[in-house]
Amino acid sequence: MCGRYTLVVSIEELMEHYMIENLSEPFAPRYNIAPSQMVLAVINAGEQNRIGQLKWGLVPPWAEDEKIGYKMINARGETVAGKPAFRAAFQRKRCLIPADGFYEWQLRQDGSKQPYRIVLKDVKIFSFAGLYETWTSPDGNKVSTCTIITTSPNKLMADIHDRKPVILPQHAEATWLNKETPAAGLAELIRPYPDKEMEAYPVSSSVGNVKNNSDELIKHI
Repeated sequence: MCGRYTLVVSIEELMEHYMIENLSEPFAPRYNIAPSQMVLAVINAGEQNRIGQLKWGLVPPWAEDEKIGYKMINARGETVAGKPAFRAAFQRKRCLIPADGFYEWQLRQDGSKQPYRIVLKDVKIFSFAGLYETWTSPDGNKVSTCTIITTSPNKLMADIHDRKPVILPQHAEATWLNKETPAAGLAELIRPYPDKEMEAYPVSSSVGNVKNNSDELIKHI
């Protein structure tokens, strides 16, 4: 799964990467982004990209209760195109979720778990493949939510966890956002990122507490 990640790049790097002229959302480095929080996401509004905030944990339009989002932080790439909760969003509501690293916990022989931060070599910012939806509560309140698609691990991740988030190469980001991209073209993007272009290093167990949010969390221990 993908349950924690980071976004600590500069606002200038963020805007340049996604070709965004104006960023109306407040922006500050985040070292411990967690489910149910508001996260930055990029969609395509026809001629240009737009960035805004979505709640992490997708709530399908037909859901009776917003709490279902706690179970929908990730969507399995192998079944996302056909699963009722994600099928419509996969067809028309795809987004990019900016990140510059993510965390995963490795189960050790003694039963404890060691958190690792995983980053891309020589890449300051990248995008998770995401989906978004808008849910309307019984009282008419609209909630915009998202999920991160996962896939099987590459060789690097296999030693840490049995799943990993789908990371899109920068040249594929526009294809993912394009509503006219055929299903076959999307399926080709749902695959493990090359392990030789990634690295992982152990970090403090303090990342396990969502209240912690400092640069100490991303330091190699």
